[in-house]
Amino acid sequence: MLLSSRTPRTAALLAAGASVALLAAGAPQSATPLGIGDRLFPHLGNPGYDVRSYDIAFTYGGDNSKPLAAVTKIDAQATDRLERVNLDFSHGTVSSVEVNGEPARFATSQEDLVVTPARPVLPGLPLHITVRHTSNPMPGKQDVGWLRTKDGLAMANQADAAHRVFPSNDHPSDKAYFTFRVTAPKNLQAVANGLPVATTRSGPTTSWVYRTAHPMATELAQVSIGRSAVLHQKGPHGLPVRDVVPAKDTKALQPWLARTPGQIAWMEGKVGPYPFENYGLLIAEANTGFELETQTLSLFERDVFTRPEYPKWYVESIMVHELAHQWFGDSVSPRTWSDLWLNEGHATWYEALYTEEKAHAPMEKRMRNAYTASDGWRAAGGPPAAPKGPKDGEKISIFRPVVYDGSALVLYALRQDIGKEAFERLERRWVSTHRDSTATTADFVTLASQVAGRDLSGFFQAWLYGEKTPPMPGHPDWKSKPEQKQGAR
Repeated sequence: MLLSSRTPRTAALLAAGASVALLAAGAPQSATPLGIGDRLFPHLGNPGYDVRSYDIAFTYGGDNSKPLAAVTKIDAQATDRLERVNLDFSHGTVSSVEVNGEPARFATSQEDLVVTPARPVLPGLPLHITVRHTSNPMPGKQDVGWLRTKDGLAMANQADAAHRVFPSNDHPSDKAYFTFRVTAPKNLQAVANGLPVATTRSGPTTSWVYRTAHPMATELAQVSIGRSAVLHQKGPHGLPVRDVVPAKDTKALQPWLARTPGQIAWMEGKVGPYPFENYGLLIAEANTGFELETQTLSLFERDVFTRPEYPKWYVESIMVHELAHQWFGDSVSPRTWSDLWLNEGHATWYEALYTEEKAHAPMEKRMRNAYTASDGWRAAGGPPAAPKGPKDGEKISIFRPVVYDGSALVLYALRQDIGKEAFERLERRWVSTHRDSTATTADFVTLASQVAGRDLSGFFQAWLYGEKTPPMPGHPDWKSKPEQKQGAR
């Protein structure tokens, strides 16, 4: 995610309370919310099972103010004895649940859907769950989940909002494969993560099926429905590049879209092969205040590309930021939300490096400015790898300056300390070693020490967890000024 300084944050991004409605008698007693104990989101995710895949069907009637009929099928494996199964789900009406083919009782507790199977599920056995529900794009206050656009819907699920759209184990530590089935009026276009599998027209509606070829975190799921044009081009090595744009803006946006293959080639030159089956931009008519790295199909506001005051280098840097996330954050996902700096620090790093090489904006100048502000950022948001929790009612407030330029500054210090060649080897090994998986800050420290040939734990302890910014290697004259107030990016 890249928070924008172009548009103010508004009350539209305040969190809403849970609002799952239940249509079942005999609900289980003593339903309680669970979580896996994430430091920033302690009730997010659920213990006791490992999701292998989601198969999610949405039926959209053409009005983005009305709930969508939906069916979510979860294929998982029990890791503990499960007398109850908790799913994250907070904004829809559940009409029925089945577990391993048998009807199950269910109830809600805060933002959890608590399911009681007809019989306990033992460790190591399959756990197949089918939930018939609605998915409501009209929350009282968005958090977000479904994002209402001028002509339909898109998803913006980071960091804690996928469960506002579909029942899930909504934590990036439990990645899974996804299949999306979307039915909508025939005058609209539906797209989703991954590759198209089938398209069926029936009377006034069209149904699409999309499937991912790689596992994905729930926060990276994307479904878009609207009056869109789907444009195709080729990237490096014949990579399919699919862009989804407002149909009326195709001609105006084409010059920007044409830059994507070259940006992919540039990133491949830095860190290695693109990690997924396709890529592209989803350009939506919506004012979000952020851009988002939804897997294989990054979400952008239309205004990024149409407002004349934005210089070309600036727009391209935003494009590269979300592209870099496909490696850092999507393919290699954070094990916990405290590992967020690995996502945003790296995306900001390659955004800045691209700008240095293509627009002659020196990295050193940007990093010196970041160093000046770093102590203030740490005081406001915590150190990079131990960020402060979200503000009440603003879950995306974990995306503070310290996880953007403040964390890119850590990477700059690392390159200064171990040298450019070792740093570049580390980056390539990081994304290849942890591809399609999750990783932690400790994993990065271990790998960096291996590549450097010496123990870097002390270096990282100071740079990632210190209240004050350590001296910059090679730049002893740099000073941080905590009293300076810096605008959020």
